[in-house]
Amino acid sequence: MRNDFLSALLMWLLITLYTAGISESTPYMMSEEAARDLIALPEAGMNNEIPSNGGVLVIGVESVDINSKDKEREMPALLVGPCLNGDSKVNTGAEVGNSEVEYIESENLNDVEDVDTSLKTLLTGLESKDWVLVCEALNDVRRLSLFHKEAMVDMLGNVISLVVKSLKNPRSAVCKTAIMASADIFKAYCDSIVDLMDPLLVQLLLKSSQDKRFVCEAAEKALIAMTTWVSPSLLLPKLQPNLKHRNPRIRAKASSCFSRSVPRLGVEGIKAYGIENLIRIAASQLSDQLPESREAARTLLLELQNIYEKALNVTPPPVVSEDPETISMSGDPETISWEHFCQSKLSPLSAQAVLRVTNLTREGIVLAS
Repeated sequence: MRNDFLSALLMWLLITLYTAGISESTPYMMSEEAARDLIALPEAGMNNEIPSNGGVLVIGVESVDINSKDKEREMPALLVGPCLNGDSKVNTGAEVGNSEVEYIESENLNDVEDVDTSLKTLLTGLESKDWVLVCEALNDVRRLSLFHKEAMVDMLGNVISLVVKSLKNPRSAVCKTAIMASADIFKAYCDSIVDLMDPLLVQLLLKSSQDKRFVCEAAEKALIAMTTWVSPSLLLPKLQPNLKHRNPRIRAKASSCFSRSVPRLGVEGIKAYGIENLIRIAASQLSDQLPESREAARTLLLELQNIYEKALNVTPPPVVSEDPETISMSGDPETISWEHFCQSKLSPLSAQAVLRVTNLTREGIVLAS
């Protein structure tokens, strides 16, 4: 009797849900606990298969663990929707899992089977409305970049435009695959994509600051690949406008990339770029809204101070007259301290902020030793 009552109660609940709006193609999410209870009801006289006349189909779909945003797919949840074809069996989620995208690291990628065919279908795949086909095309971009980069040179501009489009895709699988494709493009084409990289750079800076950890981590790797494979003398002018971007997160990531790229210039490159210009740029980031920007600026200033004191803190000796009567021997080259250099090149407030950072760090090192 108890089992019959429970069965009748459940059937009444399902029919009520169905008549309340399920028939309008709007699925209702059940909690996983409730779904498990529903599946366990054969003991109470219920069957997993519900008749199609007014019955309800229970199907499995992917869900997100609300306690962990960085996991893309977790346990299968259950959606309750109308039975359309009479086949109302429970789907455990295995079919959905077959559509999941596998994220393959660059070193594990295999070559394309047919280069010509891949090139002919590449742009069509990137423009497809089927997200699975887009991901496959993005992986072909990666393979062609790594194994046949010369073959894709002529269409690289169109490819990068479509990669940027995929970076904006709300589906995380497409976005992450596009990020991985960006990293491989940087590695393969290096300086030759500098003129094409502005929209790509902005999207990567934005994605590296989002909430989904697996997207952030992939974007960070792509930015590291960019600062590794693109010459700093070409990259720094591309990064510099983003240091003043209205989005504070983009400013912060650009500041980190800028700080990471400057040491790769070397002493001669820093002299050519102008160490005073680099100090001014770093000083402007010390008062930024986000801690990441300020920390990147402090790191850069300490690096510049170290380089200055080791190699750049001297001025040429005075010119010696060739007149034998007035000849005078010049002494050692004049040394200009870091403090004096900053005060002579920066505004008083900027110089004070820079010296506060570098002097405090130096005092901390002395005390620690």
